[in-house]
Amino acid sequence: MGAAIAQLGFTVMTGGGPGIMEAANRGAKAVNGRSVGCNIELEFEQHPNAFLDRCVILHYFFVRKTLLVKYSYAFVVMQGGAGTLDELAEAVTLIQTRKIKNFPVVVMGTEYWRDLLKMFEKMAGEGMIDRSDLELIFATDSVEKAIAHIREKAITPFGLKLLVRRQLPWLGERALPARAAKIAR
Repeated sequence: MGAAIAQLGFTVMTGGGPGIMEAANRGAKAVNGRSVGCNIELEFEQHPNAFLDRCVILHYFFVRKTLLVKYSYAFVVMQGGAGTLDELAEAVTLIQTRKIKNFPVVVMGTEYWRDLLKMFEKMAGEGMIDRSDLELIFATDSVEKAIAHIREKAITPFGLKLLVRRQLPWLGERALPARAAKIAR
């Protein structure tokens, strides 16, 4: 997925950590795409992965969510935990309330997200959200379908064009701390 997004001309921006985030960043780097991490200071868990062109290390999750939303034209959500669910809900809420444009939100892994999508349907059935809000989330298992959806809902409507990569800092990032730099090598 990271490679496919990078091939569209997007920067792949993740939480910058291990696992699925690292896989997305690695995919972007494999096709010479731009790869950015918005990492969180956690002494017991997450360190920046080795496939980042740029990394910001943040203290608060809300700041990371703001950066992930501010610099995005599409959201691709993979399997994750409470933090992933929080970020998904934030993106959908901001679109729903028209605080940000109607960017595509793609959830990868239909079986994993099935119960959550049923919960959204229940919320719509009980009048807690509009039935049209169900259309804000596109669920698929196919990278090709996800990319087609992003192309249709982000690239075409917003008139996005592939730009030449620039080497300027654009998130105010600084060099990785010595510990992170060792991990990156």
